[in-house]
Amino acid sequence: MKNLLFSLLVSLLGALLVLPTTAVPVSQGYHLAPRASNATSRLVFAHFMIGIVGNRQSAADYDADMQRAKSIGIDAFALNIGVDPYTDTQLGYAYESAANNGMKVFISFDFNWWSTGQASAIGAKVAQYANRTAQLRVDDRVFVSSFAGDGLDVSAMEKAANTSLFFVPNFHPANNDFGDIDGALNWMAWDNNGNNKAPTPGHNVTVAEGDQQYIAALNGKPYLAPASAWFSTHYGAEVSYSKNWVFPSDLLWFNRWQDILTLGPQFVEIVTWNDYGESHYVGPLSSPHTDDGASKWAMDMPHNGWLDMAQPFIAAYKAGATSVNSYITADKLIYWYRPTPKSLDCDSTDNTMTMANNASGNFFEGRPNGWQTLADEVFVVALLTSPATVKATSGNQTQTWNAPAGASAFSLPMGVGKQSFSVTRNGQTVLSGTSLKDIVDTCICGIYNFNAYVGELPAPTTIDALQPAGLVSLSAGLKVPCPTNTLGSSNAAKVPATAVPRVTAA
Repeated sequence: MKNLLFSLLVSLLGALLVLPTTAVPVSQGYHLAPRASNATSRLVFAHFMIGIVGNRQSAADYDADMQRAKSIGIDAFALNIGVDPYTDTQLGYAYESAANNGMKVFISFDFNWWSTGQASAIGAKVAQYANRTAQLRVDDRVFVSSFAGDGLDVSAMEKAANTSLFFVPNFHPANNDFGDIDGALNWMAWDNNGNNKAPTPGHNVTVAEGDQQYIAALNGKPYLAPASAWFSTHYGAEVSYSKNWVFPSDLLWFNRWQDILTLGPQFVEIVTWNDYGESHYVGPLSSPHTDDGASKWAMDMPHNGWLDMAQPFIAAYKAGATSVNSYITADKLIYWYRPTPKSLDCDSTDNTMTMANNASGNFFEGRPNGWQTLADEVFVVALLTSPATVKATSGNQTQTWNAPAGASAFSLPMGVGKQSFSVTRNGQTVLSGTSLKDIVDTCICGIYNFNAYVGELPAPTTIDALQPAGLVSLSAGLKVPCPTNTLGSSNAAKVPATAVPRVTAA
């Protein structure tokens, strides 16, 4: 009997010892289980283009960006990378600066340059930085994102990374490949025609409709919602990637943040911090970067006021509030407008009036594709601690509004000349000032410039300007002289170096 009991006990122990190795898969440092998230904190990111900052010399060159972003409430930079030879050097600087300034960063692979067949190489790149102090982690997993990339072998990427990832790429709902990801970024922050251009009659996919497409496809997984203020690009034959179009923007920045408070997504990504080429930068012009000719429309066009406008909205979003009003702690006025009316004819001197490579289908001659979708208006956002009267003068036109406490937006027809603004309350002037940028009816630097100038009150004490490296390709493609960094100087009125007559567009 003892021998029988002993034999049974040995058999039972043997079975128990075998079970863990046969019934439970080995993770080997990366997870193969179905993707699930316990993320609860709302986070705000800003898309940062590493490809244009190859001239930075140390981590200190990133400090001002990190400090500015953190002061506004941004949690992390999404570091967009291609395959440039300086990518690792700049990633090292960015991670170091983020750690020094209490910020987080993560890599966003740009599939304009990476290939979906490079899953192992992408995973290896993630592994290089996964253990850095500043690496963003969600659910204790390394956060990774992308621009495009549908069809990437996610399992192969994660295996090569040899760590658990929280992968939130810019995959698209129509491709039905959301099973192996943890969330998704929607890049389309602008109303569009469904084919990456401005809406046309009968073809309009709104940003809100895009939100719902992603939310439905994610089926409960975290949604990384986009927020962008503008889109305008105007490259001609001076570059190999000629492109020339706009998306309707106008009051988009204000309206989008209102939508985000209502929608309450898990994550928000600002598109972008420093893409001067597409005019949706909210970071400083002075942030060190190289120039591929975007200076033609970015020079003298600061956007810092947009970031200041977003600050109370970000605070409200993180708190789970649906109204920004109680997060406004000081009176502020933010205003923006294009520098010329859209009817202005610059064909004789514009940089896009020369034959260019149009393999992408993104190039158009003259005014940017979609120009009709923009309004010739000056846009004003009031952030007020209590009700007040807001007044704006554009050229010879003046409008006055009774603005409530909280956030409100207004617009008035664009007028050529000076642009001035004020806020009064109980007969006292609270804010008052004249913009450094006039609206003119001549072609600045000879081109169609559909970028926005953004100002604010109280006015900044310094003028944000491009550094010399950010101006090196200013003249590429230009047909007339173009004075540099004239904002606020006595030369400002001389910027239109060619007196092209104003002609109404057909």
